[in-house]
Amino acid sequence: MAKEYRFPYIYYPLIPVQFVNGEKKTPIIAALIDSGGDSIVIPRAIAEYLGAKIEESGIAKTAGGFTSIKRTKLKMIICKNRDKIEYDKVDVFVSDSSDIPVLLGRDPLFEDFEIIFRKKHKELILRKYQ
Repeated sequence: MAKEYRFPYIYYPLIPVQFVNGEKKTPIIAALIDSGGDSIVIPRAIAEYLGAKIEESGIAKTAGGFTSIKRTKLKMIICKNRDKIEYDKVDVFVSDSSDIPVLLGRDPLFEDFEIIFRKKHKELILRKYQ
């Protein structure tokens, strides 16, 4: 049977994540699973807090319009009690907009997990592909 991680699904599909750059870590952040997005996107303030090396990446079209996008690489940890899912040096896009949530697009999450949205049952399941 495939390993499953279950999270509450109250109003939005949110999961707890933490970003790490060297010795610096964010607090645990509620990140929105964005099935319509390709990538992980964080506000600039998080990248600056971590002291991440940010590189220019251009302009991206989002659901909210066009935004300037930069890129960095960070460690991302999805936290579920004692269980952790770790991605080392994952590509993360940095938005100049400070009023966006952390967005978890399809890459890499949807590559590794079947994601089951059970809103009626107030549950979100990440099921590891075998």
